[in-house]
This record gives sequence, C-alpha cells and structure tokens, in this order.
Amino acid sequence: MSAQRILPTTMVGSYPRPAWFTHQLAGRDVLEAFKVAAHAEAFHDATRTVIKDQEQAGLDVLTDGQMWFDDYHMGIGSFLWYWLERTKGFSPEKLPHPARAKAQGRDVWALDEAGGVAVEGEIARGPVRMALIYRWAQGHTTKPIKACVGAGPVQLATLAHFRGGPVKNRYDLSRALADVFSAEIHELIEAGCRDIQLEDLGAWMPYLSGDKDWAWVNEIVDRTMRDIDRKTVRTSWHFCMGNAWGNKLEGMTAGGYRAILPHYLGVAVDEYVLDFACREMEDADLLRQLPPEKRIAAGVIDVRTLEIEHPEQVAERVRKVLRHIEPERVTLTTDCGLKQLPRQVAREKLRALADGAAIVRRELGRD
Repeated sequence: MSAQRILPTTMVGSYPRPAWFTHQLAGRDVLEAFKVAAHAEAFHDATRTVIKDQEQAGLDVLTDGQMWFDDYHMGIGSFLWYWLERTKGFSPEKLPHPARAKAQGRDVWALDEAGGVAVEGEIARGPVRMALIYRWAQGHTTKPIKACVGAGPVQLATLAHFRGGPVKNRYDLSRALADVFSAEIHELIEAGCRDIQLEDLGAWMPYLSGDKDWAWVNEIVDRTMRDIDRKTVRTSWHFCMGNAWGNKLEGMTAGGYRAILPHYLGVAVDEYVLDFACREMEDADLLRQLPPEKRIAAGVIDVRTLEIEHPEQVAERVRKVLRHIEPERVTLTTDCGLKQLPRQVAREKLRALADGAAIVRRELGRD
C-alpha cells in the first residue's frame, strides 16, 4: 500500500488538459483512436505533463489526470460518458436525464448537462481499458499512481431509460454494472495498482429516493469492491457534493454529509474521500463516527472557485480535521476533480495543498 508518510497528499482524479491537447476520443476505444499517431503522441505527452505538474507541486500519490476524458458537459468531461460509451448494452445518443421533470432551480440545468442514456441490450464489458491506461501512466513516474474509477454503477444506473434487453430497472442495472466495474478493478490490481478510488455520487440517491435505498447503495459498492485484498490495496470511495462547472447539486446534496455518511460506515472500502473545503469544513465532526479501521481523504482545496488558497489557509483546514481524527488515518486531497479550472490555477492549488500539509507535519513533529 502506498503513501506511508503521515498526511499524504493527493488529488481527486481529473486535471485540466494542456491547451495544446485538443484531440477527442468521442466514444472510441483508445486503441482505435491511437491508430492516428499524432493522437497517441499528444495523449501520452499530456499525461506525462500533468503527472509532472503534480510531482513539482509536491503531491505524494498522483493520478493520470484522466486525459482520456473528452471535453463533454458538466465541467468534468466525460465522467459519465466514458463508461457508458464503452460498456455494451447502452445506446450511443444523449437523451434527457430521467429525473429532469422532478428537478428544480439550477439542478435542471445540471441534469441537462449530464443527460441520460438508453439501455437496449445485455450489459457487458467493452474496451474501457483501465489497466492499460494505468500502466501507461505509472510508466511516467516512480511515485504511486492512484486509479480513479467512475462514474460508478449506482450513479450510472440513475441515468437510464429502459428500452430493451434483459435489464428492466436501475437496481438490476447497477448490479450488472458493478460486475463490469469489478472486473476492471481486478485487472488494475493485477497490473500493479495499489490505490483504487471508486467515484460514485450514487451515495446521495437515497436522500432523494427514500430510506429503502441505503441498503441498495451499500450492496452495490460492496459488490463492486469485492474480493480485494485490502491488506495490500487501499480502496477508497469518493462521493463529492456534486460539481457542474463549480455548482453543487442543491437538491441531491442539500443535507450535506451528515445526511448520508452514517449510512455507509460498514461499506467495504478503507477510505472515504469527501469534499470539505467548499463548505469550510462543515460536518468534519462526523469523522468521530468513523470505525477505527476506516480512513478519511479530506478535501482541503476548494475546486469550485478560482481563488488559490494560501498554505496557511490549507493548514487551518487540516487542523479542523485533526480535531476529530488521528493524523495517521488522514489523507489530504482536493475536494473534487480539477478539470474545469485553468491549468495555472490547478497547479498553484496543488502547491498550496502540499505546502499546507507540510506546515501541519512540522507542527506535529512528523515532517
């Protein structure tokens, strides 16, 4: 397991593309797109570049920046569509979000950005290629690369219109998708990845759909992360506050983590990755409820603003976390992905993260 340093620093998966990397996969398998040599070269150069940004900022655990995300809507690229386009059983077109008629305020706009998809056939694996992408990225650095896997099965299942095939409801769809995700995760582990982060905002769904669905979300996350040797692989689950061009999904996340985290304390992951900075560390006291074997990756960088935090501001956010949980159980991260930010802002935010962590390590005498 990587990152033995106290208060290790990392970021949630996505990072701004370098301005010169304009190629788009547009739904294609990477091995199809990369038949065009210029596309393959630009992709690998971009991945190497964003990894170097993280190294120079001082992060301990890196990501590949998800240069395989297309520049679709939601401010986070094809977070949803990368999987839908490469998993068998889905139609290719973007449809209205199934819940659009029930949304209010700016959540209507956010659901239009996300869209929906049709289920037309049996759900089966396609050319997602998580292990291959991981190997490419890990070849660019000696620091550990964390694989950020998502959007996850619960969240994707909520986008579906059921037109055909054997799957007729979101519950069965999420189970089929969990098996697809599990297979990809195990290939990642076989490829040498020791940090697996599931990205699934479906954690918030029972807040809207009712108490009956808490058990469903727990079941699907456990099914997705099953049979992982957690002595050698760190597993985490990121469910952010929603992030569409910096806007929180007000209806879904209105209750904050206090409304949902207590329902997931037994789920089969080691670490929860939570957005705290965007609410100035509100609900951080919930960390007292974590079982002793669980960790927290606390978001201490607000990615929903262009303001670059001062290291002392980051350090104060870290101190608020440490009032409620031991530093040995804490990772420090950005709130969510950085893709929607200007790259120069993202770089400086990561530098502030590393410098703020260093301040607190010195205070603890553990630098």
